[in-house]
Amino acid sequence: MRFTAFAALGCALMLSACGTINRDLFTEHDLAAASPEGLSDLRFNANDRAAGLRFSNTVSARANSGKPFNALAISGGGANGAYAAGFLAGWTAQGDRPEFDVVSGVSTGALTAPLAFLGPAYDDRMRDAYLSGKAARIVSRETAAALTLPGLFRSDALRELVEAYVDPPLLAAIAAEHRKGRRLLVATTNLDTEETVIWDMGAIAQGGDGKALKLFQDVLVASASIPGVFPPALIQVQGQGRALSEMHADGGVTTPFFIVPETLLLWTAPQSRAAAESTPAHIYVLINGQIGASFGFTKGDSLSILARSYDALSKAQARTQLAASQAFAERNHAALMYSAIPNDVEADSLNFKPANMKRLYAFGFARGRAAGEWETGVTPPAPAPTAPR
Repeated sequence: MRFTAFAALGCALMLSACGTINRDLFTEHDLAAASPEGLSDLRFNANDRAAGLRFSNTVSARANSGKPFNALAISGGGANGAYAAGFLAGWTAQGDRPEFDVVSGVSTGALTAPLAFLGPAYDDRMRDAYLSGKAARIVSRETAAALTLPGLFRSDALRELVEAYVDPPLLAAIAAEHRKGRRLLVATTNLDTEETVIWDMGAIAQGGDGKALKLFQDVLVASASIPGVFPPALIQVQGQGRALSEMHADGGVTTPFFIVPETLLLWTAPQSRAAAESTPAHIYVLINGQIGASFGFTKGDSLSILARSYDALSKAQARTQLAASQAFAERNHAALMYSAIPNDVEADSLNFKPANMKRLYAFGFARGRAAGEWETGVTPPAPAPTAPR
């Protein structure tokens, strides 16, 4: 993010207290075993080790099939999501983009993930989502909340964007791939429990009806709802004897991206070394932002201090997650590669103007098309001097 994004977040913190979302009070006991009505086995908490292990068993057949195993994780980053969209299209043009066995997405990465999961045939739809101009309404005067909601902007335009590209045929295509053993995952943050919730989007898609479509769309909107900028999304669930509305927000609150649930980052798959080494496995991470530390004289006003602090926090979280993911990959005989926006390229997560999105998309396309444009170590480039903020 750059300063304009942080300024908006600062204003959001000051103004969002004026708005509210009405919801019925419930307790932790009420929430026990809650799940979206009519659907089950479609999500788990990232800190639930037993659930994470059960999920790992669902992909073990593909991982141990003897064929190359490929996973893709796409991070959050708001408007910077145009970078990953361009990178994937460039990778297609380069000619060696693989089919991914597992795709995960957080925030804007959650919006990209379903199209990336379905492959190059959906590159044009992904390009249109970012470059058609529809995204410009997401953060605009037209969608300003006018202090009526706990966020600077209504999520109307975000929801309309999701609904325009997530339709019944797309749901059917995802369900078909899910039946083959491939997995599409999206993370949200449950604000009531303070936990990362991982949604199995293919399991949702298999519902095949209007209820499944709405839940699929709700999860994507929730994952992309930056706190303070957009109001959180309410997801209806069935609790102990009554309906409840869980409050879900941006998955990036609790994780910048994910390869496996947090409780499995220290886990080693129970397979022989010979079997693991005979099956090539690659983990790719697309980071819609910058991760390298950079010098910038910090002015003494509140917004500058907030901006610099949040910038440092988000970059440090991304680097930490990369290091943990790389250690996981090495223990499990996989190669991890990542691509992030370089520090010397302007990146503003709240700049949804078409010109900015096209610039980032074109930059990502060029990097995706160039062979070898991946980083393999988690140490970012050396800091480069920048102008005062």
